[in-house]
Amino acid sequence: MNTTSHRYIVVEGPIGVGKTHLVKRLADSLSGETLLEQPELNPFLEKFYIHPKQSALPTQLSFLMQRIKLSKAMQQGDLFSDTQIADFMIDKDRLFAQITLDDDELALYNMVYDNLTMSTRPPDLVIYLQAPLSVLKSRVNQRGIGYERGIEDVYLQRLADSYADFFHYYEASPLLIVNAEQIDLVNSEHDYQNLLAQITTIKSGRHYYNPLPVTGNKK
Repeated sequence: MNTTSHRYIVVEGPIGVGKTHLVKRLADSLSGETLLEQPELNPFLEKFYIHPKQSALPTQLSFLMQRIKLSKAMQQGDLFSDTQIADFMIDKDRLFAQITLDDDELALYNMVYDNLTMSTRPPDLVIYLQAPLSVLKSRVNQRGIGYERGIEDVYLQRLADSYADFFHYYEASPLLIVNAEQIDLVNSEHDYQNLLAQITTIKSGRHYYNPLPVTGNKK
């Protein structure tokens, strides 16, 4: 049986990198509870991918409210209950805002953000999945979500760069940076178990998981 001392784990990374799938697998392995974003409940998201300029602010505020609500539900729960594993962290909300909003919209957004996030709890462990643009595009296409077909390469690359810059300076929680380009957490049990072993040993500090590609059948 796998165990961890961390009670609140966050998996983060850009669109398509595999956050939600890893969260679900970790919850199963660690007997944890999932805390998942629900982008399908954002009424502005599909409009954003079609007309980003007109829909950026309501899309961002809708996501912020959803993330705050989920975070508060987590904080109000029993801190001694099962491990909670989320596919988002509040801090990342600003990454999207900074690359989609104009100056006036960003100023308004920041006022709302600062007033709503003052008491949010930092994770006990953050797992940051990173992968190059080609891999992100491939995985987004494999998901087959209609509105995501409108994601432009420039936007996806800016988002990936923003994540890389953010986590370069991140020190609020123990951090595991995972090179997700060479691993298949969906189809390879070998890849998943190796990563799980790394996750369950982390206590503090910054760590890197950069697995070498394995040839042959890894299942």
